[in-house]
Amino acid sequence: MVKLLSLATVRTGNELPDPIICSFATELSSFGFFQRPTVKEMISFLTKTFIKRTEPGQRQSITHEGYVVHCYVRSDGLGGTVTTDGEYPARVAFVLLGQILDEFATAVGDSWKSCTVPESIAFPPLEDYLQKYQNPAEADKITKIQKDLDETTQILHKTIDSVLERGVKLDNLVERSNDLSAQSKMFYKQAKKTNSCCVIS
Repeated sequence: MVKLLSLATVRTGNELPDPIICSFATELSSFGFFQRPTVKEMISFLTKTFIKRTEPGQRQSITHEGYVVHCYVRSDGLGGTVTTDGEYPARVAFVLLGQILDEFATAVGDSWKSCTVPESIAFPPLEDYLQKYQNPAEADKITKIQKDLDETTQILHKTIDSVLERGVKLDNLVERSNDLSAQSKMFYKQAKKTNSCCVIS
């Protein structure tokens, strides 16, 4: 089944050592109860890692372990991500992302530019969008109204290795990260091990 896992608005900029997630919403009911905090932490980590490597004005979709993080950073430095499974249409994800960032900027004004505490800007519409866009076929009826769909055709589809700098592996970033708990790091390693040993054809 097609899944939309998370939506995030993110403050980016050269003056920041790392991007700051301003608001964040997740739908993780497909994961076990005790896995959810770890999965949320990992999505947050991937959001910051990929947004940091997305240039202003650029859209890109990065695939990792069957999931896709769709990233976009506006020219003013406001960025966002939509995390989905591999079946979710990229076009719908980027139209959703554009709507969220426009609505977020209108609702909070320039306050996001001074955000220093992660997830500190309340933006209730994220939860509504998360539910409304779970079914991309229904959401697509809404998106057909939009005339800016041609912009989303310039999406860069990349693998995780091409996004990271040469010689940098996600495994190394996960290991060095202060954002991930020991439990999340163990979960990442275990998931990677499970995925590599059980190939079904």
